[in-house]
Amino acid sequence: MKYCLIGEKLGHSYSQVIHSGQGLDYQLVEVEKDGLEEFVKTCPDGFNVTIPYKKDIIKYLDEVDESARQVGAVNTVLKKNGKLYGYNTDVYGMEYALRRTKIDLLGKTVLILGSGGTSLTARTVCKRAGAKMTLVVSRKGEINYENCYDVKADVIINTTPVGMYPNVEGCAVDLERFKDLKGVFDCVYNPLRTNLILQAQKLGINCSGGLPMLVAQGLKAEEIWLDKNIESSVYEDVINSLEKEKRNIVLIGMPSCGKTSVAKAVASITGKKVVDTDQTVFEVEGETPSEIITKYGESVFREKESLAVSKVATESGVIIATGGGAVLRRENVTALKRNGYLIYLERAIEKLVDDDRPLSKNGAISRLFEQRKPIYESVCDKKVSNDGDISDTVKEILSL
Repeated sequence: MKYCLIGEKLGHSYSQVIHSGQGLDYQLVEVEKDGLEEFVKTCPDGFNVTIPYKKDIIKYLDEVDESARQVGAVNTVLKKNGKLYGYNTDVYGMEYALRRTKIDLLGKTVLILGSGGTSLTARTVCKRAGAKMTLVVSRKGEINYENCYDVKADVIINTTPVGMYPNVEGCAVDLERFKDLKGVFDCVYNPLRTNLILQAQKLGINCSGGLPMLVAQGLKAEEIWLDKNIESSVYEDVINSLEKEKRNIVLIGMPSCGKTSVAKAVASITGKKVVDTDQTVFEVEGETPSEIITKYGESVFREKESLAVSKVATESGVIIATGGGAVLRRENVTALKRNGYLIYLERAIEKLVDDDRPLSKNGAISRLFEQRKPIYESVCDKKVSNDGDISDTVKEILSL
């Protein structure tokens, strides 16, 4: 082992994927609180540091760079000629992500949500960028989650874990109450789109989740370890590749539009797992959607469907085929969008069939089409036609 990440709990870290993808011998090493000193004695050529050791590691280092001193935390260590040098590449990572998203802090009023270690990174970034005013929101601070709406914020940076997997339902603030917002950045990278980012997108506010910051801080660490510059194109390739790997492909659309067939065809090429929300309902309830609707009514089925959607939506890197009415509920759309890219499979109404589905037989498919088409169009990230050869549909989906 030449490089590694140390922390207390690393089960959901993407660091190994990033660095191994660049050809580094890189591992995840969980270190107990009383084992940090012992690790340092036999540490590899370079290592990253995450919660809860970013401050504790400093006392074992020979030198610390300016960014790390400003933040008061180290996330990257280089061993060279028997000495340990500490750096903070989180600052660079956040700066890169903000530039990439075209969020300019110069002369702006910035609200930083949270007062922990990542908040210190954000404060340093704001100072270096020339922000006019930087205000920290905390639960018990002078500016808290009740009175923060009085601030005319231009930019909000979330440094709290609110909305992070597995507790994905949370949202630290209501963006609709800020009337002057020009940018939102959320340091959380899992899920890809937190509720905060989804709301920002809905409101048309320039925004980004934390994945670009994660990748940029990681590649900056490699530059330090290997003493070389990495081209910005490589940064972008890694960000895009990791996002595509972790992103779910979510197929929505009318019954009989071909969601299941397309999902299987995409899976055969990508190797990704297919998850079907109707099948998930069956696995839990022991009855098919049709049987549940016939016996208990549509409203009972929709409740069970929502439970199935919330379960499958937490996965990453899978293909999700949804039931025709899954996106009728806003909570289902939100759940699917956190890690998913919603693709509306369009199919001409004359190609849709009335089959044994209770809601679409006896000519009801035409009425459903008129009701649901505007909903599919409003919630999807992309429309893809499935009127022709299925191979063309699959090709377009894979190009997204």
